Amino acid sequence: MPELRFGCHLPVYGAAATRDVLLGFARRMEALGYDSLWASDHVVIPYAIASKYPYSPTGDFPLPPTASFLEPLVALGLVAGATERIRLGTTVLVLPHRHPLLAAKMLATLDHLAPGRVVLGAGVGWMKEEIELFGVPYERRGAWSDEAIRVMKACWRDERVAHRGEFFRFDALGVAPKPARGTIPIWIGGHTRRALRRVVELGDGWHAAFPSADKMRAGLADLATACGKAGRDVKSLTISARMGMPARQDAEALVREIRDLAALGVTHVILESRVRDLDDLISLYEKFAKDVRPRV
Repeated sequence: MPELRFGCHLPVYGAAATRDVLLGFARRMEALGYDSLWASDHVVIPYAIASKYPYSPTGDFPLPPTASFLEPLVALGLVAGATERIRLGTTVLVLPHRHPLLAAKMLATLDHLAPGRVVLGAGVGWMKEEIELFGVPYERRGAWSDEAIRVMKACWRDERVAHRGEFFRFDALGVAPKPARGTIPIWIGGHTRRALRRVVELGDGWHAAFPSADKMRAGLADLATACGKAGRDVKSLTISARMGMPARQDAEALVREIRDLAALGVTHVILESRVRDLDDLISLYEKFAKDVRPRV
């Protein structure tokens, strides 16, 4: 069984989303031996949101419009300069928030400055009000995102980048620097069959959000079906999962939950805890590193 790796969600929102907290947290997580650091993505928070937040029983988005929410790639750039080995990822970058030429440039720049450390967790987004601000039709966001991924890959791969598609058209361009290893791994978020097809056709991995073992098992069955239809080996994909880490950690329960996910093929777990202040954050992740990680 591959080694199980663990990542931490950075404090990129709320009152703790400051330079001192971000840098202190990142440096301590690297010292503790965590494998990756992750930032999630919202550009704005509308005052009126009719869209249902998919990770809450009520469908309500958990942050108010007045909350600070750091731009993820800028935040990761700060963290890149304060760390040496730990990987840097997005969980997830909402593709329709940025033109793919700009996103490709920003990600390649980050990977150039933190060589080979970047992972693009990518998704199509759920908040209609935010997505449509950027001129992307909500009902077409999947097709838009598929084409955007193809544009980004071309930017990282080709010396002369040109594209003629439904959403993007441009003549030959130079886009440099290139990523340190020639490309950036893309872990696709989402659990619908369309999302899983995107994993198989365009991704290097699947990034599941807050899955139970039963939901993960069902998703992996659908992913295997999609791989079979496309002639792709499911073992070629990295399987990752973002999970909540409760403040009152029940080590036994966490060990069981993570072992269940690992048994299904998850090789990278991204932990997300409450965000209060630096001391509280470090305490939670130190406890996990001491009481849980050695047992899984």
